[in-house]
Amino acid sequence: MRALVVRFDLPDEAAAARFDALVAGVLPGIRTQEPGTLVYATHRVEDAPLARVFYEVYRDPEAHAAHESRPEVAAFLDEVRTLVSGVRVELLVPDEAA
Repeated sequence: MRALVVRFDLPDEAAAARFDALVAGVLPGIRTQEPGTLVYATHRVEDAPLARVFYEVYRDPEAHAAHESRPEVAAFLDEVRTLVSGVRVELLVPDEAA
């Protein structure tokens, strides 16, 4: 399994609105065309209106690579890079003690 959390910080409301529109456009395909994507949850941050957080869980590293190589996702990521003021990616590892 591969899990990650991604935080996107956006510089202004216009960038946030465009980001949200891009998410709305790509999300249905992720959910219907990626059997290896087990969870793809998008969130706004309560006290940070210009931040978005994604929680993503993939069956394995290959499923994550397949997700990022889909043309729609690649186009999404290319445009998102022009909108954000910062991105933080956290790769998660299972806590065997829990």
